[in-house]
Amino acid sequence: MDRGSERETPPRPEAGQDATGEPAEPGRVPLAVVVVDRDGLVSHWSRGARRLFGVPKEEAIGRTALDLLPVSGALAGDRDAAPHADDGLGPDLESSLDGGLSYPAAGRARLAVPGRERADVLWWAYPLVGPGPERLLVLAADADGLRPGDGTIERIAPGFALHTDFPGAEDLARRLPEILPSMSVGESARIVGQILELGYPVLEFSQNERVPVTPDWGVARRAERKARRERAARARAAGEPVPRELGEDAEDLEYAAVRERLEFLNEVSGRIGTSLDLSRTIVEVSRAVVPRFTDVAGTYLREQVVAGEGFPEGVPDTTTLWHRVAVEHTDEPGRWDDVVPVGEAMPFPAHTPFFQCMTSGEPVLVPRISEEMGHAIAAQFEKRDIRPLITGRSMLVVPLKARNVVLGFMILLRHPERPVFNDMDRVTGAELAARAGLVLDNARMYTFQENVAETLQDSMLPHIPPRMAGCDIATRYLPGTLLGRVGGDWFDAVKLHGGRTAFVVGDVMGHGLHSAAMMGQLRTAVQTMAGLDLPPAQLLRNLDDLAQRLGDTYLATCLYAVYDPIASELHLANAGHIPPVLVRAGDGRSELLDLPTGAPIGVGGVPFEAVRVRVEPGDRLVMCTDGLVEVRGEDIGVGLATLCESAAHPAASMDDACDTIIRSLNTRGGRKDDVALLMARLNGIAPDDVAEWRLALDPAEAGRARAVVREQLHDWGLAGLAAPAELLVSELVTNAVRHSHARPVALRLVRGDTLLCEVEDDDHELPTLLSARPLDDRGRGLRVVSTLAREWGTSRTGTGKTVWFELTLPRR
Repeated sequence: MDRGSERETPPRPEAGQDATGEPAEPGRVPLAVVVVDRDGLVSHWSRGARRLFGVPKEEAIGRTALDLLPVSGALAGDRDAAPHADDGLGPDLESSLDGGLSYPAAGRARLAVPGRERADVLWWAYPLVGPGPERLLVLAADADGLRPGDGTIERIAPGFALHTDFPGAEDLARRLPEILPSMSVGESARIVGQILELGYPVLEFSQNERVPVTPDWGVARRAERKARRERAARARAAGEPVPRELGEDAEDLEYAAVRERLEFLNEVSGRIGTSLDLSRTIVEVSRAVVPRFTDVAGTYLREQVVAGEGFPEGVPDTTTLWHRVAVEHTDEPGRWDDVVPVGEAMPFPAHTPFFQCMTSGEPVLVPRISEEMGHAIAAQFEKRDIRPLITGRSMLVVPLKARNVVLGFMILLRHPERPVFNDMDRVTGAELAARAGLVLDNARMYTFQENVAETLQDSMLPHIPPRMAGCDIATRYLPGTLLGRVGGDWFDAVKLHGGRTAFVVGDVMGHGLHSAAMMGQLRTAVQTMAGLDLPPAQLLRNLDDLAQRLGDTYLATCLYAVYDPIASELHLANAGHIPPVLVRAGDGRSELLDLPTGAPIGVGGVPFEAVRVRVEPGDRLVMCTDGLVEVRGEDIGVGLATLCESAAHPAASMDDACDTIIRSLNTRGGRKDDVALLMARLNGIAPDDVAEWRLALDPAEAGRARAVVREQLHDWGLAGLAAPAELLVSELVTNAVRHSHARPVALRLVRGDTLLCEVEDDDHELPTLLSARPLDDRGRGLRVVSTLAREWGTSRTGTGKTVWFELTLPRR
């Protein structure tokens, strides 16, 4: 702590020592900390400030900062007292202390300190924009202990270490990310953590660390160099030869300025493009230039870019809509939000500099926005006056281009107190925009490809109703965590005649568009063959043949199951897929069904076998792809055991049951594959909801068929369906009797979610719709069925064919 008002004269530290005379840590130099309140008075004067400036805290607190800090004397232009004063950044500090600076600044000055020789001081000034009384945070360090020649001096930043005596430091530390707008969130968080954990402020420097505000070490002794430039100018004006040393000095200045611009561009390039996410990239581009290059950065993009659609075509015109996607600034929080909200879309008329930039593809520089131009720009904003935000500021509009097409543009504004944009800034801004445009285009293309992949995947995954004949169904699809939306996993549920349902789960080997395309082909083939009512083993055999015809790179696993809710039976065949889980409703136990595995689809020459499994109402069938149970470095048996355990867990609904399985298996680390999951609760159809008859091969049997159907519907309470059902049954039975060969005709009614009627005969030729002419005496039966039935169809059986139709049940 400071000792009363006693003035100390700190000794000059020796080389390798800090301001206390103790050995300095490598890469760290103690800092002086001064906080100035809104009245321009010093509210905090650290121990480091006492040592650096030779004034005790008791004398400093409450005094005017401009009178107290010796910096102000050096900034007044006394070249004799401070021959090495920084005449470029010095006025910024004086303006800061006087309340006239609203952006972070840094610089270097050589000061006269009481009781010791002149000190070379580095300083930083951070406007504090929080709600507290503090208005300015000034950090300063004795630069004599640093070695400018060793290359580490180019990157230096304030940090914090042990033993702070900062009143209210903890509260200020919590607000540091908000009140230091120049610092990145990561940098602020690091400093905050060190304040709270360690303490007093120090200066850290490194060749690799990027910092938001750095004192300008590129050009030393500016006063001398300015005098040289003036002498060179006078020599040229008088027609005299310019001394060699004066010309070299100008070259040095130019070289330093170019180097500074290149370093800035390199830093920006390192900050943008860290992600292929379009939204994140937009924010990175905006934040990379504020506040070092500009104080306000507004980013506008064309509609196609924002939507992640294809590459925008054509030259923009006055009808082109530009979406404001980001606004970054160093003004007070919220000042720009209401006037220029992010997300707004608007066109720009031809007379504006923005239109000139977007159509020419070249930067547009406006040294100062005049009242007239400010009024013209403000006219584009209905019911909002933007003039106070832009008038008097320097503006640079730079295009964001890729492949010679303007994707958008950035509006860069500097505060009136800051130097205006010049030609070098125009070049720098153009290069910055070119790099940003390429990064944005990469993100746009990635977003476009993701959208295409998502659309493709969604189009290939079926929309399965939650309820089908005799069963409830729930599904889940999860894309691979590292491989995007496109994969080769699929599931399906296909309606079959007889109230049966086919369940399919498959997995094409590989990932990407090729696998997704193959999956689409195989899924379509399975649907087609299932509609033909092929037995499971035969269906997989045909699918294998198809895959070999498509190419030798087509490999997939597939599990195919047919559920008959009337017979309470599953008929399953497997082609190299993981087995399904059956959860018994009676005792709640679960088991992996023991199926002949078979070879994957596409191997060829391997037989497939099918098995039949008895089920009871309420049993649940769980089918999934190996991405759910397989984790790299872990035996798949562990995943299968977890699948059985989680599938048996009680759940309130089918969706809850699926979510339980996903939570149990998807939380394990290492999953990179797609996941397809299908669960079916096998409710069955009660015998009382099924009625069957055998009809002789006699045309008179059509009348009997109408009678039994009418009677059965009355017994089921469906008398309202008797008339259409009788008519349609009469048509189908008449056709069956006419075309059957030897076996009796079978008639069956099934009451479920709909009324299903099936007529089976021993003729293998499938009937088709005909266009009957006015005088034809046949050909209208199926036309009547197609018109009156909710749905109808035909399929071959092992002994002939089945023709069926459905009628919608009346609402209860």
